[in-house]
Amino acid sequence: MKAILVNHEYCTGCHACEVACRRELGLGKGEFGIKLTEVGPFKYEDRDDGPDKWEWTWLPALTKACDMCAERTAQGKMPACVQTCQAWCLYYGEVEDLAKKMEGGSRWALLSAR
Repeated sequence: MKAILVNHEYCTGCHACEVACRRELGLGKGEFGIKLTEVGPFKYEDRDDGPDKWEWTWLPALTKACDMCAERTAQGKMPACVQTCQAWCLYYGEVEDLAKKMEGGSRWALLSAR
């Protein structure tokens, strides 16, 4: 089974994956195959000032419209969202292989369509 692995540590919220997906699937305004959700910012009171005091995360999630770019992947290409990701935080492959890549990490999500 194929899936998309997301490393939330590096997602910058650029929305390039959303745009590429909409273009690839021919989706209209307000429709998405992958959708970014903004989480935060959260302030940690017990931490000193600096970058670790705040958390602001972007969470890409697959929607019902996602077919993992079936036409592209049948040709051996990556899904449009993975190919377009500017932060290189999306990966595509077999679930077992992607699960191995997650080992030791805490900010990963494994997503599969349907």
